[in-house]
Amino acid sequence: MKILIVGGGGREHALAWRFRADDPTVELLAAPGNPGIAELARCVPVAVTDVDRLVALAESERPDLTVVGPEAALAAGIVDRFRARGLAIFGPTMAAAEIETSKVFAKDVMQEAGVPTARAEHHTDPVAAKRAARLFGAPVVIKASGLAAGKGVIVAETIEAADAAIDSMLTGGIFGAAGAEILVEEFMAGEEVSVFGITDGERIIALLPAQDHKRLLDGDRGPNTGGMGAFAPFAVDGCGAWNGFELVEPCDGPIGFATVVAGEIMAPVLEAMRRRGRPFSGLLYAGLMLTSDGPKVVEFNCRFGDPETEAIMPLTRPGLAELLLAVAVGDRLPTQHAAETLRLGHAVTTVVAAAGYPDAPRTGDVITLPEAVDGVQIFHAGTARRADGALVTAGGRVLAITAVAPSLVAAQRRSALAASRVALAGKQYRTDIGWREVSRARAP
Repeated sequence: MKILIVGGGGREHALAWRFRADDPTVELLAAPGNPGIAELARCVPVAVTDVDRLVALAESERPDLTVVGPEAALAAGIVDRFRARGLAIFGPTMAAAEIETSKVFAKDVMQEAGVPTARAEHHTDPVAAKRAARLFGAPVVIKASGLAAGKGVIVAETIEAADAAIDSMLTGGIFGAAGAEILVEEFMAGEEVSVFGITDGERIIALLPAQDHKRLLDGDRGPNTGGMGAFAPFAVDGCGAWNGFELVEPCDGPIGFATVVAGEIMAPVLEAMRRRGRPFSGLLYAGLMLTSDGPKVVEFNCRFGDPETEAIMPLTRPGLAELLLAVAVGDRLPTQHAAETLRLGHAVTTVVAAAGYPDAPRTGDVITLPEAVDGVQIFHAGTARRADGALVTAGGRVLAITAVAPSLVAAQRRSALAASRVALAGKQYRTDIGWREVSRARAP
């Protein structure tokens, strides 16, 4: 098989690694790729939003399958353009991708589908938005409706902070057009969990649940980031209350949980999308909050998440490319609502970030990678090669270091140790990815 991967981050490196591990004969191309991906694929310097050049590249190279990593390419309509040329591509159309690109649209779909989510109001007027914030009470969540590079969500601990967030988006234009419409949403307390579903629009195969860690510092302190690490599988022992849903599958363990999410949350949303004339096929990402009332949807994304993908890929059984190809060419998946079987073990991904991240990441710093260790894979996220061949930082999140081990504790230690051995001036990383799960595992 010949596969074109659109993107150049840690998520795309993890996908390339999975494809190569499953089939050493696969021919991989990446646009634009990165130095890590270049060890597995031929990289072509085409930006992910340059759809004209990506179409030309695909027509020249004729890949059997194109897999889209970042949401920006999907929002730019790459799938629509490829399909119009008869090119097999995995991902949703521009209209279907609105499940991520418009939080207002996504909230409407969730309400229509009857899936559990936080109460919210959408506003374009700051006065009305501030009234809504007072109605919900602090803490309250203020969200830019459009794509804001992962920075468009502010959890306001006070009404004054909510007012400031509303003004910054609707009056100050901090997120540009993405923040011209906002959601004022009730705060949900609990732990977050991510579930990915590969779907042909009706049938769904869920991957292992994972948990992202957004805060910069150990113990979930410091500013929010795009994600400082993740672990999989998230050990859900039961789904608790599901807001009156009658569960059709048992809900014990990670696979059971993922199966129920596919049937009870993803399937109704896919049905609502079909009714709206926007059938969704590709990767549907459900970000859930495990509240005292059961799981509720925080958001949907329309692509593989980052850094969860880097944790999930080493635990995913061979055959991922074949599933994605089936969806890309319009075939039906083999099962209705199921969870993918997995390799045994636990995976922990520690992100090594650049100095100054997340506010002002420093680029151009030289990186020296540690020696290879069995069970540890280093995925490049924000790296580049200098003219002299030196590996340097080219983004905020620089590396995603994934360790696989028989226990979560061992995987956490291996991942953090490898991160500590990366030579990079001013590097930032957490040593406690999976800390809540580790605490539960150690509890008597």
